[in-house]
Amino acid sequence: MPRGRYSLHDPHDRTPLGEEHFHCAPGPSGWRYVSQLTTPSGAHAGSVDLALDDLGRPIRLELHAGGWRVRGAALDGVTWVRTDPAGSHAEEGNVRAHAFTGGSPAFLVALTRLLRLTPGSGPTRVRLVAFTHPVLAPLTVDQSWALVDSEAHATDNGPLTVDEYRVTALDTGERHTVHIAGDVVLAAPGVELEDLQTPPSAFPAGPAPGR
Repeated sequence: MPRGRYSLHDPHDRTPLGEEHFHCAPGPSGWRYVSQLTTPSGAHAGSVDLALDDLGRPIRLELHAGGWRVRGAALDGVTWVRTDPAGSHAEEGNVRAHAFTGGSPAFLVALTRLLRLTPGSGPTRVRLVAFTHPVLAPLTVDQSWALVDSEAHATDNGPLTVDEYRVTALDTGERHTVHIAGDVVLAAPGVELEDLQTPPSAFPAGPAPGR
């Protein structure tokens, strides 16, 4: 069960945004990621609880930030309920999208599990619903993902395969690179892995689900 800490920053000017203390693990029916967010001063800033099924689909998502709460799942695309800090108003949403995304590294791992790309297979287009801080406002985004390299590195715990993904925002054409090993993000825009107490978990091999 990987357990560690990411530091989060603005990908453009590197302004510190805080830290994400996480643990995650694959299970008999998929994968689960749980984390607590803190501000740069160390104050509590929210939480992430994401569970996937064995095909990589989000079967349960719960986010907390700034008093707001989002609960969602894959249903007729993706469906969610967003509740205001006072708890007096709940807004439902549904989009014909593949999955959720947001500031947490959990969403990067989840999407690679859903897509299960192979090197040289070319880019795959995905539609995602992003929940943006600080009020978890939903935003539909289109991206393309391609697995450009997969390389095994020797470690004290055996070979560690690191996958390099090229991600393109289809509305702006902006490209960036994401490096992932198993269920841990090693590097991504706005994300740095600061501490990892146990090695990443390896997902079982399997065919990609239909998209």
